[in-house]
Amino acid sequence: MKINALLLDPKDNVVTCVSEVQKGEQVVYRGETGILTVDALEDIPYCHKVALVDLKEGDAVIKYGEMIGKTNRPVQKGCWLNEHNVYSVPRAYDAEMI
Repeated sequence: MKINALLLDPKDNVVTCVSEVQKGEQVVYRGETGILTVDALEDIPYCHKVALVDLKEGDAVIKYGEMIGKTNRPVQKGCWLNEHNVYSVPRAYDAEMI
């Protein structure tokens, strides 16, 4: 199996595709326990995110080990995360440095 996605931090609940993945193909990435896969439930464009777990509305999207946004609707494992189902959440970065 050829790796076609990257897990950037073990805490992440998404991976980023490093090539286009078609619906029905496997998203293949390296995790802490070796090579792992997720079935793509829809076409995933190059450099876009795929959910590794089922996410409920309002769940945090974790990439780089940090929250990068929240879901505005349920997202199934294997689905594309994009501007239609994820929104940004402002953070107080200065306060986090204390």
